Amino acid sequence: MNYTWAVATHQGMVRQNNEDSLFPTSSGESQGPAVLMVADGMGGHVAGEVASRLAVNAASSIEVDPTDRVAAGNRAIREEVARDGALEGMGTTMTLVSLAPDGTATFGHIGDSRAYLLRDSNLRQLTEDHTVAAEYVASGQISAEEAASHPQRHMLTRTLGLTRFVNVDEFDVQLEEGDRLLLCSDGLNEMVNDRDIKIALGEGVADEASWRLVELANEAGGVDNTTVIVVDVLDH
Repeated sequence: MNYTWAVATHQGMVRQNNEDSLFPTSSGESQGPAVLMVADGMGGHVAGEVASRLAVNAASSIEVDPTDRVAAGNRAIREEVARDGALEGMGTTMTLVSLAPDGTATFGHIGDSRAYLLRDSNLRQLTEDHTVAAEYVASGQISAEEAASHPQRHMLTRTLGLTRFVNVDEFDVQLEEGDRLLLCSDGLNEMVNDRDIKIALGEGVADEASWRLVELANEAGGVDNTTVIVVDVLDH
């Protein structure tokens, strides 16, 4: 397979700094292997931007499977906290994909950043949010619609940086020619519903789609940082 991708990130309309990190930091292409990731530093905690940057740097610098890459990001944060106690409490989400030449996409995920797949005009969320509200939905206590406005929708049940060991979701998706992947921080899906994400994601080349998604989040209020990576899957 051939993969082309575009990236976009913005601090939003409210925040003074951008606590999101991503890899790569610029558009590119590859026949695989290729690794791409989004990390969202924990808002309201100490040095979220430091945590996300440490995790992305660690995860992108080693040649291992996605789960071990995410675990390396966790270790990097814990080691920095051990060196500087003032950073205690910082953390980050991470959603990572490893793209193989044969079209296999292997994901490593923790937190509430997301991965979506757009195929034949149908949008599917590939990752599960690790939040209290999402657990309530999974157990049948509330509906998905209720979760969208639940007061604990931002309360993470899994994250990098706060514990020695982390439980990472890893799974494979077999990609097809014409597929489009989206990795994003929750600054996008908190502001833009899935219907509008699907429409914007399906329009234009990857670079146009990536910046249109960021614009939609900001037009809706942009209360958080927004980061997206859009990946097109092409035939050889």
